[in-house]
Amino acid sequence: MNTLQKLLLCIGLPLLTIPAYSQETVTSPYTANNKGKFTIYWGGNRGYYSNSDIHFKGADFDFTVENATAHDKPKGWHVDYINPTKMTIPQTNFRVGYFITDKYNVSIGVDHMKYVMTQNQEATVTGTYPNPGSYGEVLPNGKTKLTEEFLMFEHTDGLNYVNAEIARYEDVSKYIGITKTDKIQFNVLAGIGAGVLYPKTNATVLGRERYDDFKVAGWGVSAKAGVNATLFKHFFIQYEWKFGYIDINKAPIIQNTNAYASHHFTFNQGIFVVGGIFKL
Repeated sequence: MNTLQKLLLCIGLPLLTIPAYSQETVTSPYTANNKGKFTIYWGGNRGYYSNSDIHFKGADFDFTVENATAHDKPKGWHVDYINPTKMTIPQTNFRVGYFITDKYNVSIGVDHMKYVMTQNQEATVTGTYPNPGSYGEVLPNGKTKLTEEFLMFEHTDGLNYVNAEIARYEDVSKYIGITKTDKIQFNVLAGIGAGVLYPKTNATVLGRERYDDFKVAGWGVSAKAGVNATLFKHFFIQYEWKFGYIDINKAPIIQNTNAYASHHFTFNQGIFVVGGIFKL
């Protein structure tokens, strides 16, 4: 081997080793980036409603129940939440989303809440309706008792808030000492939404046959905040607290007539869900 060959060999050997080192890369956790991932979840809720003035109007009646109280209709921890034939009976939440960036998720979903006007409450009723006093509703103190014969009013099939949302997620794992986020990751989230109300209103007004179909009857807006725990990259449990405003402007109440109810109110909703996050 001559002197030139020896020189080339000395220069070439170090160069041959450089690619081996340059190709060694550190793989970032799957949970480090969210852009392009889909989310889906299912769960249940509890709802809380402000008082509202509920207006009832038909061919021969036009009256308002002032400051009416209402509540939800929870089923508690029940197998119906996972029974395919009965999953729509309890108060439920379903949502599908997509991360447009690492932090922002856009989604569509249905908040299946239930709204029940409190039966037999004593309220102030203004306006007119036929045969007052014949439903056991007139009280000596000038109030009206909301008896079943006089008035029943519920959105129990239900108060369906069909809405779109945008939410920001922030990974806070490092603040609580978690470094292996592909095993468990904690996030906080906040978002806003808007949509339409698609209820099946169950109402019996003056003993008449109720309207029993779904119908777009109003609109709503909402804001939420929550916490999320993602397990083994693809599964999560999440709790949200949602606050919003609902305007039911024309909910049908009596079969084969133009009678309707209208009211507006605020709501609070506690939501617990389980879901998945993945790339297609």
